[in-house]
Amino acid sequence: MNTLRRFGVALIMIWMVVTLTFFMIRLMPGNPIFDAYQTLLQQGVPSQQALVQIHILYDVYPNQSVVVQYLLYMWHLLHGNFGTSVVYTGRPVLPIILAAAPWTLLLVSIGLTISFFIGLLLGVLIALHRNTWFDNLMSQLASIFHGIPNYITGFVFLYFFTVILNWFPFGNIYNPAIHPGFSYGFVASVAYHSVLPIAAYVFGAFGTWTLSTKSAAMAVLGDDFTMADRIRGLTSEQQLEHLVHNSVLPLFTGFVLSLGIMFGGAVFIEETFSIPGLGYLVATSTAQRDYPVMQGVFLVLAGAVIVANFLADTLYSRIDPRIRV
Repeated sequence: MNTLRRFGVALIMIWMVVTLTFFMIRLMPGNPIFDAYQTLLQQGVPSQQALVQIHILYDVYPNQSVVVQYLLYMWHLLHGNFGTSVVYTGRPVLPIILAAAPWTLLLVSIGLTISFFIGLLLGVLIALHRNTWFDNLMSQLASIFHGIPNYITGFVFLYFFTVILNWFPFGNIYNPAIHPGFSYGFVASVAYHSVLPIAAYVFGAFGTWTLSTKSAAMAVLGDDFTMADRIRGLTSEQQLEHLVHNSVLPLFTGFVLSLGIMFGGAVFIEETFSIPGLGYLVATSTAQRDYPVMQGVFLVLAGAVIVANFLADTLYSRIDPRIRV
């Protein structure tokens, strides 16, 4: 029952996001579809014929009221139709998003996973060696990187490793001269181009995980079961395993939520490194006032956060029996 209730809340939130996005985008200055309609009229195309041409190109009539456009948009959305791009004339929005999503998913998932495990390891080590030089040094470093946005780190990496040292390439996610496919050359090219963006994600997030793990581990060290482990004569390895396991549980929800949240943060990283992912698509569609693509990408990004929240709530109650009780 709780799962069904959470699922219902998630659907309502997605509907609210779709509705707010639809109307907020139309409050922005400029309307490329109406501009295209006016251009046809200035070229001498009769009004009715211009309306038909606009409808064929963009699947919308510019003289329709906003309410009618909203109802039609919701109807099309329920049938998997995200609309037609204004800039890429005649191209459906959904294939454009599906072509960009894998790059964002690849970089975000790898960067977040690496940063999480680095933060987990450092946080536990800091808790075990608290009030030492290691604690002071690593806590200070984690605090510094925690306060630096990942796009700032990305700019620094880009300038130092690409402009000055010329170790890594700039632009795109693979060498355009290589044909995309599951070949060694293509995979190696993607890995080579992904080093700096992934590093920007890692250094932008590991400080947060380190400080969070440190707090969780120190709280666990003060629990009664830790003392019980020592009394029962468990080995250091077994005590460490219990410590890590109980320190990870409070961070699980944050980890799953971060997957959704970092999709939104991909805008800055992908624009910095010119990676054709969802973030880059947001930036270009906003600059070109491509309303259908903007709506589609915002829906995907918001949906990722909502789905991540739903999964975090559902899975955490399965992992930790105390939550179910």
